[in-house]
Amino acid sequence: MNKAIFWRMSWGIFCGALATTVIAAPVTYNVDPAHTYPSFEADHQGGLSIWRGKVKRSSGTIVLDKEAETGTIEMTMDMSSIDFGHDRMNEHAMAADILDVEQFPTATYAGQLVDFKDGNPTAVEGTLTLHGISNPVNLVINRFRCQPHFRTMREVCGADAAATFNRDDFGVDYDKDNGFFMAVKLQITIEAHIAE
Repeated sequence: MNKAIFWRMSWGIFCGALATTVIAAPVTYNVDPAHTYPSFEADHQGGLSIWRGKVKRSSGTIVLDKEAETGTIEMTMDMSSIDFGHDRMNEHAMAADILDVEQFPTATYAGQLVDFKDGNPTAVEGTLTLHGISNPVNLVINRFRCQPHFRTMREVCGADAAATFNRDDFGVDYDKDNGFFMAVKLQITIEAHIAE
């Protein structure tokens, strides 16, 4: 084989491998706090009604490698921003006998994106730390999509995810003895922009 042709072929293979490596590199996205709201549902008086609220301030990052079908998520939630739409309920939820926000001002969630289909994760295997206690909480991703933002043209990913956990597993057992159900349904709407 002609040496010139051999070196051109070798260089082409090297460049192709390098390009593939670059394309498959993990991408980091910063959570958009203006479009990300973990919300929740909790029982009131043993099935009498359901109280719904949300955490108004959160931050975090998502790292996604669609080619390798791997990724991670890390979220921090400001528990002093809980909002039930009821001022007295907000104050009591943050008090020492429930969430004790003075001692535990944040809750965190960290996990691995798993069960990819068509390049998108369908679940998260992770750990929730709430009230100073960490337990496994896995999320089901109902919808996940990445696309260019129509104004900035920067890539943005959005997801809708859900999980259910028992609050007494995290030491939050207020009114358990009065028949309140401990199950909490978590719903997360999240948007994250590609990091600059």
